[in-house]
Amino acid sequence: MYDIEREIEERIVRDPEILKGKPVIRGTRISVGIIIDRLWNGVTPEEIVEDYPSLSLDDVRAALAFHLRQTDVTSASA
Repeated sequence: MYDIEREIEERIVRDPEILKGKPVIRGTRISVGIIIDRLWNGVTPEEIVEDYPSLSLDDVRAALAFHLRQTDVTSASA
């Protein structure tokens, strides 16, 4: 069974020294925001991986799950 929470914890990090603490894919300077923006603009996960060879499809899925989780938290607290 796919455990998305574990994937998020393993793949998404925040470090004040990297992009001022924005969430990024571990081991890269590729932010979750860049991935979400590309998805929002119709780029497929496969195309993102082609454009950013250091990423895997699991990285893209984790970024999307992280974004959706953050959106849920923000909506719930509003």
